[in-house]
Amino acid sequence: MPLHIFLRRSLAPHLSVSGARTSLRTPQARFYSPEYLRSLKARRIPWTITKEDLRKPEAELIEVVRSGIWDDPSGANPESRNMVDKRARHDAQQEAKRRKIENGEEVRAPVYATQFSKEDIESEQRRPKKKVAVLLGYSGTGYKGMQLSETEKTIEGELFAAFVAAGAISKANATDPKKSSLVRCARTDKGVHAAGNIVSLKLIVEDDDIIQKINEKLSSQIRVWDILVTNKSFSSYQLCDSRIYEYLIPTHCFLPPHPSTYLGKKLFEYAEKEGDLEGYKARQEEVASYWEETDEKYVRPILDNTPEDIRKLVEKVLHLNDEDQSAQDDMFQTQDKPASEETTEQPSSEGKPADAEKDEAEEARRRKIFETVKAIKAAYLQAKRAYRIPAQRLARVQEALDKYVGTNNFFNYTIQKTHADPSSKRHIKSFKMAEQPIIINGTEWLSLKVHGQSFMMHQIRKMVAMAAMVVRCGCDPQRIVETYGANKIAIPKAPGLGLLLERPVFDSYNRKTHETGKDPIDFDKHADTINEFKQREIYDRIFREEEETHAFSAFFGHLDHYSQEEFLYVTSGGIPAARLVSVPANGTEEKKSQREALAEVEGAASEDEGAPPNGGEEGG
Repeated sequence: MPLHIFLRRSLAPHLSVSGARTSLRTPQARFYSPEYLRSLKARRIPWTITKEDLRKPEAELIEVVRSGIWDDPSGANPESRNMVDKRARHDAQQEAKRRKIENGEEVRAPVYATQFSKEDIESEQRRPKKKVAVLLGYSGTGYKGMQLSETEKTIEGELFAAFVAAGAISKANATDPKKSSLVRCARTDKGVHAAGNIVSLKLIVEDDDIIQKINEKLSSQIRVWDILVTNKSFSSYQLCDSRIYEYLIPTHCFLPPHPSTYLGKKLFEYAEKEGDLEGYKARQEEVASYWEETDEKYVRPILDNTPEDIRKLVEKVLHLNDEDQSAQDDMFQTQDKPASEETTEQPSSEGKPADAEKDEAEEARRRKIFETVKAIKAAYLQAKRAYRIPAQRLARVQEALDKYVGTNNFFNYTIQKTHADPSSKRHIKSFKMAEQPIIINGTEWLSLKVHGQSFMMHQIRKMVAMAAMVVRCGCDPQRIVETYGANKIAIPKAPGLGLLLERPVFDSYNRKTHETGKDPIDFDKHADTINEFKQREIYDRIFREEEETHAFSAFFGHLDHYSQEEFLYVTSGGIPAARLVSVPANGTEEKKSQREALAEVEGAASEDEGAPPNGGEEGG
């Protein structure tokens, strides 16, 4: 009997979800409850199985083992973050700083500030400053994003300190970037990279070797490619025509959810319910037998060398035939009854003397289950690395990406914006995947490049996640078009490690440089140096980090196992199948369950979910 059996039954009672909550949180309450934080933290510790788990009813034990196989492959999610309200934290910090200034107390300097004595500042020779465009690239690993922060390590913070150290900013201005009129072209999130980005500001650029001096003061993760003198009114943000971003994603992210997962079951359930089973099968044609073949090739050899009782347990985890499902339904129905209605009781070990022989056997069984789960998790990771996406699947990816092209309302792809907000409309010029995937260390990767006028916070990562969800779930690509409507849905953001800013585009400014005599902004002049940097500091870091953390497997694993309706808009039931939320006109409130759904799938609530900098612009 094949290991893989598709489930086409309704969910067991323990997986059912209660009706949608109707109460809304107060508009400015952005904190998560302590109980929810504790429960989420508990789910982030490395999986294990205890003797107490072994004594649970079989249906509960099956769920314990299932979470071990499908939960985060690396044990702890690499994107876990502190769940704090950034707006409240920032306001509190600014208020504390204001009070210190009023009371004449010493205020701690920002981390990027370089302190000089009054004598050093007065003795420094004054030199002329010029408005310039600084072309740079960086790997965002280890940095809290691009934008200056008074307390965190950021790209701009290190860059500003290097300008001061190289003499490009005077000692008198060494603590305040505003005095140099610093403006960024595109703000990138924590961990996001850039092969090309621009900041504009006033610098002292008399030295011919100023670029070399600045680079000597920077880490190898940040490089300045060029410094171009511009006109006095130049703003790298205002004069940028468009931006090009690249996203690297393993092709195994487009595999369908395993049929034993919550989402995998729901896909079949809704396809049958909505009369779309044939259409669903057609959209999954090229991967229809993937999990059956994978389970037979990678998992069956493990189970063949496993004791029969554990083998049967794992088989029930990975595929539930009708007999197994009925038995579990009965077990959970029995467990849901009040104690007075129970017909049987679980034997209690309280008050009984310890049986050393029994304990030893129990410990041996616990270890064997743990080792089996660990082996199966490793087997699935090996299978994903070996996956090679077929041409038909690639065509489906491009078909999904094409749905983003044009001017659309992307309020579902960012935070704290409403459908009625005019700034929610963005224009995407193109969204193309590379013609051929590349293979790095045995894993196949696909490059996606999106060219748009401007992007909102998290927009690109949410666009990538939605496209991947549509393809892997056999969803009609038209669902992406439906997300531009007024219904608020929860779209998770894909891991940040795969995103990089390729370059900003300044075509309009460059056409005018012929009249002004200024140099055009041109990254192509430095193509060889930039490509070498991209390979060493960006691509290699992305590939290495995924090898170590399995961030993509973790992300889609959490998504497949989130057992509520928030993400069921990718089923044949469409957007009505998902738990929707009403958003007030000011866009400040989201239903708690939807925020928590995103937090659980992404690893934790994003630390920048409070007041987005730049009004939520250019976050990627």
